[in-house]
Amino acid sequence: MRKLLRTGVLALCVFTAGCGAADDGSTTEPLVADQIKASPTSPADPSAATKARVELRETRIGRVLAGEGGRTLYAFEKDRNGKSSCSDACARAWPPYVTDGEPQAGKGVKADLLATTARDDGTTQVTYAGHPLYYFARDTAAAEVKGHDDEGFGDDWYALRADGKKVDD
Repeated sequence: MRKLLRTGVLALCVFTAGCGAADDGSTTEPLVADQIKASPTSPADPSAATKARVELRETRIGRVLAGEGGRTLYAFEKDRNGKSSCSDACARAWPPYVTDGEPQAGKGVKADLLATTARDDGTTQVTYAGHPLYYFARDTAAAEVKGHDDEGFGDDWYALRADGKKVDD
C-alpha cells in the first residue's frame, strides 16, 4: 500500500511540474518552480521594484543590455508600439524589468533610448528603443544569454545592443 501511495504522489508531482508549459506550441520548455529565479524586479513581487539601471555587459554573443546583477535583458518580437504582450505564464518565464522611477543609463547605454511603459498589472516596465525589457528565468548568473534567439509564447526573444537593435550571432 505504501509503495502504491508513493508511486501516486510521485506521478502527481511529475504531472504538476509539467503543467507549467505554454500551450501555444512554443518551444520554450516547461519551467518548474525551482527553475524560476524571481528577480527583485519581477512581477512575482512588484512591491520590490526599484529604480532600474541598464548597463552593457560582455557576453559570448557580444555586448548586450543588462539589468540588476549583470543579468541579460531581452526584447520580445510580439510586443507592439512599446507595449508588453507578455503576462501570466509568459511573465513567469520572462520576468519584465520593472521600476518605480525613471530608469538610469549605465556607461555606453543611450539615456535617450530609455523609457517606461505601463503594464496591465499596474507596474511600470523599462523600455529601450521602444522595446519592453525582460529577464529570462533560466539566466541565473550575470552575462548568461540562454534566452537569446529563443522562440516561446508566440514569437522570438533576443538580446539588444546599445543601439537598441537585435544582436546578430
